[in-house]
Amino acid sequence: MRLQKHLAAAGVASRRSAESLIFAGRVSVNGVVVSEPGTRIAPGEDDVRVDGVLVVEPVARSYLLLNKPPGYVTTLDDPHGRPTVADLLPESSARLFPVGRLDLETTGLLLLTDDGELAHRLMHPRFHVEKTYRAVVDGVPDADDLGSLQRGIVLDDGVTAPARVRLVSSGEGRSDVEIVIAEGRKRQVRRMFSHVGHPVRELCRVAYGPIALGSLTEGASRPLSDDEVAGLRAATDPSRRPE
Repeated sequence: MRLQKHLAAAGVASRRSAESLIFAGRVSVNGVVVSEPGTRIAPGEDDVRVDGVLVVEPVARSYLLLNKPPGYVTTLDDPHGRPTVADLLPESSARLFPVGRLDLETTGLLLLTDDGELAHRLMHPRFHVEKTYRAVVDGVPDADDLGSLQRGIVLDDGVTAPARVRLVSSGEGRSDVEIVIAEGRKRQVRRMFSHVGHPVRELCRVAYGPIALGSLTEGASRPLSDDEVAGLRAATDPSRRPE
């Protein structure tokens, strides 16, 4: 395995950041400082260290994408007996937990994993990981409404960060709007549209960072590919975090 791939798989850094660590002379293999990212190593056999700290062999993690239907609680167990997203998962996914939450009636992309560090970074606002939603709202938001959403509006828990918003279509007293936010406040998208006078009728999350829902059937799930997991790690790379 190439050295930078091993470092990324072990959760030390993204592959690109791992290359920077190697170029900086901070990585050693069997006691020798390595400066070439393409160096091949044998995980579990070679002694790989970053700044003198041993890089342990990576633990196998699982990553799942679920297309959440309406009426399911985003939790693994509900004391009120309501259907939960755990009811939709294969038995092999018992150890996975949701990354963030979707409201009871909100549908769409939900990530589940047993990788606590990546989940933490995906949910923490300081990493600014974008979430994309499609909302069906009452009425037709005009330029002022869209501008308010884009600039940030005052909710009861503070001013929202700037969002990207576009009107997709409208007709028969309703509109289809796409909105991209990098926050995760409770019922945030619904509250934002209500604030500008266009309550949400339907809401679906269609992307989380670089991961898109695509054509996955409602209620179905699938594992993330290695490239998709790498994309999530890149999206939460501290070196790319805005100041």
